[in-house]
Amino acid sequence: MRIMGLDVGSKTVGVAISDPLGFTAQGLEIIPIHEEKGEFGLERLGELVKEYKVDKFVIGLPKNMNNTSGPRVEASQAYGQRIAELFVLPVDYQDERLTTVAAERMLVEQADISRSKRKKVIDKLAAQLILQNYLDRNF
Repeated sequence: MRIMGLDVGSKTVGVAISDPLGFTAQGLEIIPIHEEKGEFGLERLGELVKEYKVDKFVIGLPKNMNNTSGPRVEASQAYGQRIAELFVLPVDYQDERLTTVAAERMLVEQADISRSKRKKVIDKLAAQLILQNYLDRNF
């Protein structure tokens, strides 16, 4: 079973994929989107779904630290509903609090790369962490 993890933002969607057995997550790419213009990168996402024979999506839910939901949670759920209908695949959600912070810390401490380079990979790494957390919790 291949599961695709998504870190949905207003300008990008970080994409990760599981191995066929559901043990590990690998970051794939960052899809540029423009939420306000209604551009959601669905064509590229569809190419990846087909290429990796995806069976399910996991989308990070950026809840507030006090466990409440804000506008970004609603936007992520709307994206999930959109792709569930388009690809006719199940969508699950994973709490992603502090995932981007953890990804940033990993890049600073372990990769020691510049801020501009971090911005180019942070969403992909966040998607990988979201998916890995989901896999660890469920399999």
